[in-house]
Amino acid sequence: MIEVEHLSKVYGTTSAIEDVTFAVEPGEILGFLGPNGAGKTTTMRILSGYLPATSGTAKVAGYEVHDQSMAVRKRIGYLPETPPLYPEMTVEGFLYFVARIKGVSAGDRTRNVQSALKKTSLTDKRNTLIRKLSKGYRQRVGIAQAIVHDPPVIILDEPTVGLDPRQIIEVRHLIKSLAGSHTVILSTHILPEVSMTCNRVAILNKGRIVATNTPEGLLAQLTRGSGYELEVAGDETMLRQTLQTIPSIQTIEPVDTELPPDRHKVRIMGETGTTLAGQEIAAAIVGAGLGLHEMRRIQASLEDVFLQLTTEETPLPKEVPEATPDPPTPNP
Repeated sequence: MIEVEHLSKVYGTTSAIEDVTFAVEPGEILGFLGPNGAGKTTTMRILSGYLPATSGTAKVAGYEVHDQSMAVRKRIGYLPETPPLYPEMTVEGFLYFVARIKGVSAGDRTRNVQSALKKTSLTDKRNTLIRKLSKGYRQRVGIAQAIVHDPPVIILDEPTVGLDPRQIIEVRHLIKSLAGSHTVILSTHILPEVSMTCNRVAILNKGRIVATNTPEGLLAQLTRGSGYELEVAGDETMLRQTLQTIPSIQTIEPVDTELPPDRHKVRIMGETGTTLAGQEIAAAIVGAGLGLHEMRRIQASLEDVFLQLTTEETPLPKEVPEATPDPPTPNP
């Protein structure tokens, strides 16, 4: 449904994105992750037809974004970071206006508007002026205008910004309900949102895609293996020598914490993709005459993956984005 190949955007001498390549299958939700200035918004603006690329190609539903811009725009719904709203219009009036300019036929307009209102829980605000809405409700109106023409592709740039926890959960459910019948690209800074919502993740850093995979695949591929934190009584040198006899342990790191003089706390991690055997570790420590006071399993998180990929210089063999400032968002 979306095919991007070797896409680059340069502002003067500054590269916003460089050699970005990825694809999104029909019905899939792809999450864009990256630090501020990573190039997420730039990529989305190019896909929506708002910005031209410096080089490379991007296709949406088989149409080339640059050469067939109008055909692409009919097939996407776009929510920029700042929703493009007209504050003096009512919610319903604005959605009718957007449906008309997006080419929804007169016979389908009412059904599409009512569907967008219902999906975004705006039915009870239909006659309210947009300027009187809270920021959270304005964000919902922004999502409603993106889906009112029932496009096959939906591009959402930070869709939960400004929402309270309950509204965030509702929007997550809405986005997940769009999967299957729509292809969705979602950018966010909220890492749990990606694992709860997206089928696949693309992590961008310094204008390049450094990894693409499922959230589970990233955890397996990019983080170190499983680990434990141990609190042990006895000789620290003996503890380290004992742990080094276990081949699956890759690293042994001291944990800085207040403990009695004869106790030591260490964090041990296994090799990537391996699972440390807690029973083997405990038996080795006790067998060496050391006292095992605490043994706690460490689970890797998507946040660990994100920090690993955006603070290290070695990209994975996949794709890579992260960039610099983007120009202002338009009001369509």
